[in-house]
Amino acid sequence: MRILVLAPQPFMTDRGTPIAVKLLLETLCQRGDQIDAIVFAEGRDVQIENCRIRRVPALPGLRNVPPGFSVKKLLTDMIMFPMVIWQLLRRRYDLILAVEESSYMSMVLKPIFRVPYIFDVDSSIPEQLRDKYDLPGWVDSVLTRTEGLAARGAFASITCCSALRDTVQKHAPDLPIQVLEDVTMLSHDAVHVPPEDWSFEDPIIMYVGNLESYQGLDLLLDGFAKLDFGETPAHLVVIGGSVAHIQEYEEKARQLGCADRVSFLGPRPVGELGRYLSLASITASPRTQGRNTPMKIYSYLDSGRPLIATRLPTHTQVLDDEISMLVEPNSTDMARGLSTLLKDADLRQRMANAAQNRVAAEFSPDAYRRKLLGFFETVIEPGLAARQRQKA
Repeated sequence: MRILVLAPQPFMTDRGTPIAVKLLLETLCQRGDQIDAIVFAEGRDVQIENCRIRRVPALPGLRNVPPGFSVKKLLTDMIMFPMVIWQLLRRRYDLILAVEESSYMSMVLKPIFRVPYIFDVDSSIPEQLRDKYDLPGWVDSVLTRTEGLAARGAFASITCCSALRDTVQKHAPDLPIQVLEDVTMLSHDAVHVPPEDWSFEDPIIMYVGNLESYQGLDLLLDGFAKLDFGETPAHLVVIGGSVAHIQEYEEKARQLGCADRVSFLGPRPVGELGRYLSLASITASPRTQGRNTPMKIYSYLDSGRPLIATRLPTHTQVLDDEISMLVEPNSTDMARGLSTLLKDADLRQRMANAAQNRVAAEFSPDAYRRKLLGFFETVIEPGLAARQRQKA
């Protein structure tokens, strides 16, 4: 097939949606599909056979587009839209695969160009904005109705978790939907050695990711500060975050009186994720908002280290008590869960082993390819063929 992929993100960068887009492009191109992809200006160049990547112009002031909604992202989307029109005028496509808000572009252009689109949902935009801002009721209603129109206008949908599948199903009950979870980014062939400046002696609790408020680092710090370090010595290592966020949380750790037991290492390359996770005793995902499962969860589970996470839908659609320590989203229960894991080496090992087995069965690159290709072969291609017959 000839497919136009619309991915309104910096590409390729080491964060969730761009990593997922890269895996999708590689899988479909290996299948033999011919793909043109339109992406934002930022990011490393990647070479994928059968794929041509076209970038939005790098205009002044539109660099460093952050995750989630922002004015920069909205302005870049506005520049991307005429590029999509031009591309549809230049070439004929069998299908558009529209990631996140590009589905709205595809919905508007569908009556003109008659190209069906897949609604690829990595997050619900109304929900994302609802979590971040105190939206007036009418704005929330407009956003929700627009998301519903995009779902009902789609040919099919791909979601990264079951919670988002449920959201799409409410809008379009009869729409074919494939849940396509993210996968582990770890390689078990690598031999990991500590960095030269690694000098921590106590058991390590490790968080990896950005430091936006929804990630729950406040909760993790509050729970960590409640530990009895005489009984359960530990050190919290935080990887990722902007300079401003790191400074904010360093100050919070000082106020909590645990700054000497918390280290902020800043961003590290995704290729070194396995190296750092191998040095952890416990991995942590204290997320407090959102329903889509963080991509890092799958690497945490595959790391051979136990995971502590909040008992919220963002986690429980993938995690359970067999493969993780699930805690209520409050500092007291976070401290309880951390203390339990630190004291019980057998429990840590049982959880870590069960988690790795689950990843191998359900969240490996092979599992991802099986789900995506199965959806194309049993749903997308027959549906497109039936559509062509109806036209004829």
